[in-house]
Amino acid sequence: MSILSDKWIRQQAQEHGMIEPFVEAQRRDGCISYGLSSYGYDARVAPEFKIFTNVDSAVVDPKDFAANSFVDRTTDVCVIPPNSFALARTVEYFRVPRDVLVICLGKSTYARCGIIVNVTPLEPGWEGHVTLEFSNTTPLPAKIYANEGACQFLFLKGNEPCETSYADRAGKYMGQRGVTLPRL
Repeated sequence: MSILSDKWIRQQAQEHGMIEPFVEAQRRDGCISYGLSSYGYDARVAPEFKIFTNVDSAVVDPKDFAANSFVDRTTDVCVIPPNSFALARTVEYFRVPRDVLVICLGKSTYARCGIIVNVTPLEPGWEGHVTLEFSNTTPLPAKIYANEGACQFLFLKGNEPCETSYADRAGKYMGQRGVTLPRL
């Protein structure tokens, strides 16, 4: 398995729509950087947020998640309460090739502020907006800036195409648009 370069990412984005919209070079003009990097792609967070709240004293249950555990906000700056989290999505829509696995790491700018970005791997054949989880590990409110860099995606090529892709399995998060809550 090898990591794929900017040249490969650009080609896949331009010729096969792997990332839409695609920003061909790093942008960092007064913002948290985003766009194509040497061996990855820094995606932006869209201005749609679901901020966790405990107003209704719900139990967090991945098999029966209560949608009322979140407050929806459309904003350029999301404030996450101390020791809480918010869900968001990427601006970009991804289409993962059948022989590629994509992993995601948080941006160092957020990590240095105690904000952790969590994303599970994007499996071969998956497509959609990526749901992002921002955890505020600090005892203070934390800001997330919409339409700026949130995380970096790394593309790993397998030794051959997989036998069964996410699309073949009709995975439950296939083609997701918007911020997507847990499904069973």
